[in-house]
Amino acid sequence: MLDGNGGRVTAARRNAPFTAVLLVVSLCAAAGSAPAAADSADVAAAWVPKEVNFVYVGFTTKYTCDGLQAKMRRILLQLGARDDLKVERYGCMRVNAPETTPGVRIVMQVLQPASGTAGETVAAHWKTVDVLADRNPVDAALDCELIAQLNRDVLPLFAPRHIDYSAACAANKPLIGGTRLKADVLVPDRDAVPKSASR
Repeated sequence: MLDGNGGRVTAARRNAPFTAVLLVVSLCAAAGSAPAAADSADVAAAWVPKEVNFVYVGFTTKYTCDGLQAKMRRILLQLGARDDLKVERYGCMRVNAPETTPGVRIVMQVLQPASGTAGETVAAHWKTVDVLADRNPVDAALDCELIAQLNRDVLPLFAPRHIDYSAACAANKPLIGGTRLKADVLVPDRDAVPKSASR
C-alpha cells in the first residue's frame, strides 16, 4: 500500500507496531523486576519488650489525653508494635479538653533482628511505613511537633532503617509540606510461627 511520501513506507513506520509491543513488554518486565521499597526476603527476628513514657510538648497543636492516646496507638501499630501493646494516658487534668502536656506510658513488644542467642524467633520482613500516608498536607503539618518527638523518642525503639524524616515546625504556624516520617521496620510474616533459636 502506498502512502503520501511517494510510495515509500519508512522502516520506522513499518516497524512501529513491533516496536510498540517490545516497549510494552520491556516496561512490564522492568516493573516486575524493580526492587521493592523494602526487602521482601525473610528475616529472623525476635520480639523485644520496650517501655517509654512519652510526654507531648507543643505550641501549635494541643491534644486531649484521649486524642493523644488513640493517635499514638495507631502510629505504634503502623510501625510494627505487637497488637497486645498498652498505651495508658497520664498527666491528664482535664475532661475532653486539650492538655498542655499530655502523656502516655507505652509498654509494647517490637521486632528486632535476631542476635543468634537462644530464644524464640519469628519469620519477618522489612516493610516501608509512611506514618502520614493517609493524612492531608494540612493535618500532617499540624502534627509537626508530634512527629518530631516521635522521631526522637519512639522510632529508635523499632530498629528502623532508611529513615526519611522532616519536621519543619514553626510555633503557631503550620508549614504545609514540611512534615514527613517514613522508615523501613520489621513486621512479622503472615501466619509466622515462633521458632526456637537454640537446637
